[in-house]
Formats: sequence, structure tokens, C-alpha cells
Amino acid sequence: MKIIWRISYTVLTTFCLLGLTGASGPTNNTKDVEIRIGIVQRFGDNPTEKLQLEPTKGDRLTLKFKNGNSQQTLVSTNPLKLEVLMQALPVAAVEEKVVLGTFRTYETAEDSAKSWRNKGIQVEIAQPERWQVWAKREVYNTPLLRRLLLQSVLAAGHKTAFVDTQVLQKVPRVTWKVNDKRFTSNHLEISSDKNLIRVNETQKAEKARLYAGRMELQPNAYGSYTLVNDVFLETYLRGVVPYEIGASAPTAAMEAQAVLARTYALRNLHRFAIDGYQLCADTHCQVYYGLNGVTANTDRAIATTRGMVLTYKNDLVDALYSSTTGGVTASFSDVWNGDDRPYLQPIVDAPSNNIWNLSGQNLADENQFQRFISLKQGFNESQRDLFRWRRETNLKDITKDLQKFLKVKNSPYAKFKTIQGMKVVERSKSGRILKLDVKTEIGTFSLHKDEVRSAFFAPISTLFYLQPLKKGQSELWGYAFVGGGLGHGVGLSQMGAQNLAQLGWSSPKILQFYYPGTKIQILGNGIEEMN
Repeated sequence: MKIIWRISYTVLTTFCLLGLTGASGPTNNTKDVEIRIGIVQRFGDNPTEKLQLEPTKGDRLTLKFKNGNSQQTLVSTNPLKLEVLMQALPVAAVEEKVVLGTFRTYETAEDSAKSWRNKGIQVEIAQPERWQVWAKREVYNTPLLRRLLLQSVLAAGHKTAFVDTQVLQKVPRVTWKVNDKRFTSNHLEISSDKNLIRVNETQKAEKARLYAGRMELQPNAYGSYTLVNDVFLETYLRGVVPYEIGASAPTAAMEAQAVLARTYALRNLHRFAIDGYQLCADTHCQVYYGLNGVTANTDRAIATTRGMVLTYKNDLVDALYSSTTGGVTASFSDVWNGDDRPYLQPIVDAPSNNIWNLSGQNLADENQFQRFISLKQGFNESQRDLFRWRRETNLKDITKDLQKFLKVKNSPYAKFKTIQGMKVVERSKSGRILKLDVKTEIGTFSLHKDEVRSAFFAPISTLFYLQPLKKGQSELWGYAFVGGGLGHGVGLSQMGAQNLAQLGWSSPKILQFYYPGTKIQILGNGIEEMN
């Protein structure tokens, strides 16, 4: 499904600050869109799991589900306790799929999926735990077709592809009680009169989260269930902005975050097509915890920017952002495979341009890079804890991390026992590691781009260098990872934006700094979905 967003150039003239209610529809002439967020993605993976949905005081829950062949509606003023019942199958069922690749991020999986489609192989993107690309199950729907496909891709050199086979004796079913009568169904719709529902995964009252909109419990692609929140976009942002940038951030930084969060959501509605919803509620998308963290400050920033999105040549931008860049932002291709975005290019993350000249002091050079990492003052993030860091890890722990990573990827190098050496062999001009070689007793393998953060526990970005350590021994003890930043480093730095806001920069100026050549526009009423 392709979604085309038509951008209106009308000027936003009215704003509204919503109170803490479930009312989430449009309040002015800008377009508000209902979106579907998977807030509990794998309910039923653990058969002892419980999930409680509660109405607010004086409200009630309305439940709609299929009971046999008929549609049933129940109303309850009590909390709804969902439990998992493992149901034995009369005959064991075999479930199979061809896994063509396993990846750390959606962006890398999406590029891989594009490559397979260009080869004429129909695929779908899944997230059973890590992101994966599967051969489309409805196309490769027999054991023979799956094995023929696997043979052909292995013969073409794709050695990490495999057939994932599971024999199911039992399957989870969701069950609940209303008025002492027990029900079960594969699909359950939950709504409330006030359009507010508390969701509690822990059974501890203080841990319950309040959400606006409706809920649906529905099957996913992994044999369990997902609790989906159907909520309007502007209300969704009330549960994103406080958790992404914080309620104490300067106003301009909050406004910039609101524009980016809105843009990111609208551009990424296809992420969970395989599971029948659009976005998740964690860092694989944007952190979304409902209305518990709502504040007047964050609500004001959302209302002030209502309907505003960031565009490049009238298209929604890839509104990537991270916590801390480490002093220089990254290109898209520094981190993921795929085409670069013209507005996502390396820039020195500092209010003045005299700290470092990227054109004359290319950070792809190892010596220049290490000199850059030694600089600590004058950057937007200089006062932040994770602007610069050093972490030491012994060879035993590095070996365990790598073996675990390679096993998940189904790599033949997962069987290695001894690390003989590690070396960064290629960097981008923003200093990000593009290729890191690991020499072992069974050969040398390479880690590329965002794989590096998955492969080791210590580094929290790919902006680092390796320092061999002996610790007074004759043999190598381990390595120090010396670097800067937290996250991928592409686009806006949340810490950097706060510094610029404190210096008096407006939100449009902050966005233009991190995304050169872009425009803030108002989302219009014309949204078309093309199959």
C-alpha cells in the first residue's frame, strides 16, 4: 500500500491546548489522522502473562467480539483481566517461513526487502524479536516452494538464509471473565464512554498507563497477540513528546520535537503491515506511553505546531533523530544501506562553525577522527554525560557478545572461539564506522554500519575508535571503546536542540540547522491510499 500525502500551504491560525481527556478529534481546519499503535506487541508469548484494562472512575468498558458465529457486545464497569490459555491442537501443526535476513533496525531490513523485490522475490518485513525479511508466506506456501527458494538463494551466495520450522502442539488463546462467565476470542474490541482506558501489564496499580482512543486485541504474525491503540495523531503526540525530549526541555526544542514526531509517524505507517497495525510504542519507532506524562508545556508545544510537518520538495522527510550525536551528525548511508537523503548530511553539531571543518578535516581519516574525539568544548552537547565516553571490555565478554550476535544472524562464524584482533578498516566522513574486521582462528569476518552496535555491548554509537589493552599482561586483555554520542546520530540531536533553544534559536531555525533545505508545512485534508 502506498500512501500519498498532499501538503496544504494554508496558514495555521488557531491553536488549541487539550485538557486531560480522551477527546482526540480535530479542533481546527488542519487534518488529524487516526493511527494504529501496537502498545503490547507479543501478548501470549509467555503463557503466564496477564493484562488488565480498566475504565476510569465512573466509566465503563464496552467489549465487542465474536462468540461462535455471532457478534456479541458486553458492558462492564469492572477491570477486564485478559489471560492466556494454552489450547492443545487436535493434530500438531507445522509452521514454516523462509528467513532471508536478520537485522538490527527496520531501515536496514527495508533496504534488504527492496533488494529482494528487485530480484523478483516477494517478501515481507517482520519483527518476531529482531527485524527480519521473510519470503512472503502466501506466495511460498508449500514446503517444496520454500525449499526450492532456499536452495536458489543459498546458491546465489546468501549464506545466512534459512527455513524457520516450528511444530506446534499448543497455541495461546486469550480468555477473560465478565459477570462470572468466561469468554475467549481471537479478536476483541474495547472502548469506553469517555474514550479513556488504563492498561496495566504488571498488575501494579501505579504502573498502569492511561490511553485515549479505542483498543483492539488481535492476532499477529508470530502466533501471539498484539494490543493495538487506535488514536488520533495529535493525541498520540501527547504520549510521545514528554517521553522523547522531556517535559523540562526549552520550548523551541519541544516544538521541534513535536514537528519531527508528527512527521516521523506519518512517514512510517507501513512498518507493521504484516501484523495489521502501523507503529510500535518503543524505540524501534517512537516512545509512546499514553497520557500519564502529559504536561502543560508539552501540550502547548504540540498545539502550537498542530498539523505542522517537515518536508523536502513537498514530500515528508525521513524525520530521524537521536539522543546525542557526539558532535557531528551522520548521513543516512553512514548507518544504514539505501539511498542518502539530501537533507541528512554530516554537520558539526555546534552553534558556531569554527570548531571543525569537515571538508578540510575529513573524519574518515583515523588520525583526524581520534583528534576530533579528544575535543570536548564548544559543541551543543559538551555538557552532556554521553557526549564523550570510554568503556573497557575484556576479550571474554567481547567474544560472548559476538558469538550471540552471529548466532542470531545464522552466520557460519558463530562457531569461532578466539579473537585474534579487531580493527576499524573504513569510516564515513562523519567518522561513523562503516566496516570493522574481526580476526579469529577460523577466519576474518566484517561488521558493517549499524551491525556494530548490535555486536558489542559497550559502544552506544558507531562513533568510536578501538584501543587495545594489555593491562600489564603479555597477551591482549581486551579493548577500550572510546567515542561519543548515543544512538545513530542521524538528523536532530535532542540534546543539541535543547542547547540551541537555550541560546535563543527558534524551532524553525533548529530544524533548518539539522535538516538543511527542508520546509515546515501544514498537513492538508487530502490523504489518498493507493493499493
